[in-house]
Amino acid sequence: MAQVTNKRLAMTLFSGDLCPFSHMVRIVLAEKGINFETLSVDPNNTPEDLKDLNPYNEVPTLVDRDLVLYEHLVIMEYLDERFPHPPLMPVDPVARACNRLMVRRIERDWYSLYKKLDSNDRDSAKQRQELRDSLVTISPIFEQKPYFMSDEFSLIDCVMAPLLWRLPQVGVELPPSAKPLMGYAARLFERDSFMESLSELEKEIHQA
Repeated sequence: MAQVTNKRLAMTLFSGDLCPFSHMVRIVLAEKGINFETLSVDPNNTPEDLKDLNPYNEVPTLVDRDLVLYEHLVIMEYLDERFPHPPLMPVDPVARACNRLMVRRIERDWYSLYKKLDSNDRDSAKQRQELRDSLVTISPIFEQKPYFMSDEFSLIDCVMAPLLWRLPQVGVELPPSAKPLMGYAARLFERDSFMESLSELEKEIHQA
């Protein structure tokens, strides 16, 4: 674990303005009402500070006093444990394990497709259709609960929100049959924490 040589006055997040994984962390920080400094990082020209702190030289990277954390899920769970209100993970270990499993499924099934689309993969039409169809298939579950299989906003929603916000960016348009999912997305986007979490470049995704 890296140590910070220069003491910082506040929690600092090295964040990519269009990075969905940085966005997840920013949502958690906003949801918890945590004061922090954002350092926007150009992935093609990363600062020396980041190179010294993170062996992978990538975002998001969180600096909290002498502690340096990277990997978005590690950061998000740390923040939830250090700042327990409002809780974003259940207390029960079985429920926590189920939440973690769902987050990993979302990343393996949907974010893997999103990343290929975002990188202009040659087979994008097929992957766009695959992502669209998969989201449509799961849409009915949002008829039952306001959030992802829950009455309460959770870490799973923090993971889902950046993906749903970025669908226009990769040309994925949901059909009318996905109305429950679109309603869920609207609930996420209306939260104060979500609006606070957006970078200027992320805001432009829905202004185009």
